[in-house]
Amino acid sequence: MNFRKEGDHIKNNVNSSGLLDEFEGTVQGHRDGHGFVQRDDGEADIYLPPNEMRAVLHKDRVKARVVRQDRRGRPEGRVVEIVERPEQPIIGRLLHEGGIWLVAPEDKRYGQDVLIPKGATGPAKVGQVVVVQLTEPPALFGQPVGRVKEVLGEIDDPGMEIEIAVRKYGVPHEFSAECLAEAKALPEKVRPADKKGRVDLTDIPLVTIDGEDARDFDDAVYCEPAKVGRGKGWRLLVAIADVSAYVRTGSAIDIDAYDRATSVYFPRRVIPMLPEKLSNGLCSLNPEVERLCMVCDMLVAADGEIYAYQFYPAVMFSHARFTYTEVAAILGNTRGPEAAKRKDRVKDLLNLADVYKALLKQRGKRGAVDFETTETQIICDDAGRIEKIVPRTRNEAHRLIEEAMLAANVCSADFIAEGKHPGLFRVHEGPTPEKKEILRGYLKAMGVGLSITDDPKPGEFQAIAEATKERPDAQQIHTMLLRSMQQAIYTPFNSGHFGLAYEAYTHFTSPIRRYPDLLVHRVIKAILTKTRYQLPMLPTPGEAHAKLAKRLASRVKAPTNKPQKATIAPTKEVLAWEAAGLHCSANERRADEASRDVEAWLKCKYMREHLGEEYGGVVTAATTFGIFVTLDAMYVEGLVHITELGGEYFKFDEMRQELRGERTGIRYAIGTRVRVQVSRVDLDGRKIDFRLVREGEDLTTRAMKDKGATSGGVPVKASAKRGSRHKAEAATSDQRAERSTAAVAAGPQSAMQAFKSAVKKAANKMKGRKPRRG
Repeated sequence: MNFRKEGDHIKNNVNSSGLLDEFEGTVQGHRDGHGFVQRDDGEADIYLPPNEMRAVLHKDRVKARVVRQDRRGRPEGRVVEIVERPEQPIIGRLLHEGGIWLVAPEDKRYGQDVLIPKGATGPAKVGQVVVVQLTEPPALFGQPVGRVKEVLGEIDDPGMEIEIAVRKYGVPHEFSAECLAEAKALPEKVRPADKKGRVDLTDIPLVTIDGEDARDFDDAVYCEPAKVGRGKGWRLLVAIADVSAYVRTGSAIDIDAYDRATSVYFPRRVIPMLPEKLSNGLCSLNPEVERLCMVCDMLVAADGEIYAYQFYPAVMFSHARFTYTEVAAILGNTRGPEAAKRKDRVKDLLNLADVYKALLKQRGKRGAVDFETTETQIICDDAGRIEKIVPRTRNEAHRLIEEAMLAANVCSADFIAEGKHPGLFRVHEGPTPEKKEILRGYLKAMGVGLSITDDPKPGEFQAIAEATKERPDAQQIHTMLLRSMQQAIYTPFNSGHFGLAYEAYTHFTSPIRRYPDLLVHRVIKAILTKTRYQLPMLPTPGEAHAKLAKRLASRVKAPTNKPQKATIAPTKEVLAWEAAGLHCSANERRADEASRDVEAWLKCKYMREHLGEEYGGVVTAATTFGIFVTLDAMYVEGLVHITELGGEYFKFDEMRQELRGERTGIRYAIGTRVRVQVSRVDLDGRKIDFRLVREGEDLTTRAMKDKGATSGGVPVKASAKRGSRHKAEAATSDQRAERSTAAVAAGPQSAMQAFKSAVKKAANKMKGRKPRRG
């Protein structure tokens, strides 16, 4: 919601002459009129002062050079040439000021208003949200000029945040006429001719297990005990909707699906990759209807090893539509009311639970990274406003399906590699050398007895997580472990999946909502029929691909882990697969950004109703300019600027990822508990600001004791300091409750007076010293 980096991304990277050669990059605007150029070569980003930002726009492709360092030591550059100005609509509110029409961009990174000539406003009215097409670019002494292309409506209209996001991020949200016509011509149900050459699984009691609000069902599962080798085990069937049976390569539906690359999920609305007739109808594994599917049929040994597998096209009949909640209840009590309603399926669910436990053991043996994180769900009313934000709880049924899908995905990757056919792998590489060094330094500074090797394995991360899970700062340590890892991408070059500890991994299980899965299905079918799948001549991926292609290129390389059996030569065919992988990776990021933007908008609107209210929270990030705090009750994050932390100088410790007060020694790190007041909400900027209202006695007391003073300011011995620290860390929940009760008993007025008095005293002591401004 708030930008986590205010100049932190710009590092000192100037050569000995003080200048760098010209380079190309993308302009990234800031909300204060400043900006920076994100370099294509991955080197440090270059700061652009306000005068340089006047003639360029956010997202412009430019050629730039470094000319000096600014006062803060950042490399400062100037734009030499505008290489490309992408066709980008600007969304904002139409204003009429002093006889002049203009649009104030909703995305403040554009930095300047767009002038609208008289007669170019169309049907738009003052205050409405509009989409503007530029007719004249900005110049050093002139603002950009444009015309109103589309009127979205009033700012408070239900769903306006989604309308803005899909245009802001360029998410395709309307199917082409050709695509809709092609979908309309498809049959309503599976026809006898469609079953030709398929295995009939209609008598196998496959079932779907999804969330309560799911509308499209990609996968169905079934499990039964089986002899595996000389021992016992299970036969596990994972049946996945056969989208490739209906979406022909290069067809109108295929072109639209490729352009989208993924479904985009917003609160109360989904922008699907496929038309509804396919996503919710013909391809969805709805209960008690026949559906075409691709099956991964596996034999799983008692220790969780996949002993053998096979793929084949089939026709299935879903015998039940379960929810995660229902399955968890049945597994928790096989004699309960939920089990009584589904007594015919209880035995099958117990078999699924057994194979899940075996697969989970194997996951532990591999050393796969498995951190517990809290995901949230926004509950909206009919008008689209937030009613509440609740944590998403993952039960046994969620994990059961997850392990079954992981098994099918691993088999898919192995099948493609063994078949020596180009395809897309889901690659997650280990941490970069820079991130390894940062993590090592952090673990040492935090006194963690374990570290990572030069060539770390996932098990090393999991071992650190397990060893520190009982520590008070466990959340901080686990967050740093996660941040040290890279993002996963799609690529034809298999270098394994670090987080899951697989030598080869891909996505096979969600072809209704992910284009890479559809491509994997086509490749598997080609291997089965001993043919070769050729990627179609699809439209160029557009801006999202161009933006990420060069930045991802350094990560899409030959295997860096264990050498793979199938080595793919960099032919034209492989380069085409690489482009497809980059496109899908870029659009996956685009979907995530758009979803986060909508959630941030909704949270800002929600928090506007709570201005001035106080909440307990926990620090989720520390930076040079302040701390980010997530509220306990609402799961909303906001910024406490460094100027709100008190009248002393705070220094950012990069190694420990914390802010430390120079005078008191008080520390704010990930996991620190604080109490804050909601002080400001900026809807356009998606920013929420908090004010620290009570620092917590335990923090201040502990910090002062660490610095060698008692509450009365008398120095104490080192041994006493250690004892005090241990007592502070061992404070029970009862003691914390007593402190809270005492604060409440004192009354809000007296507590506030005491707070003001403390601030005043600190300010008097700090006269003559400038507080840190970030």
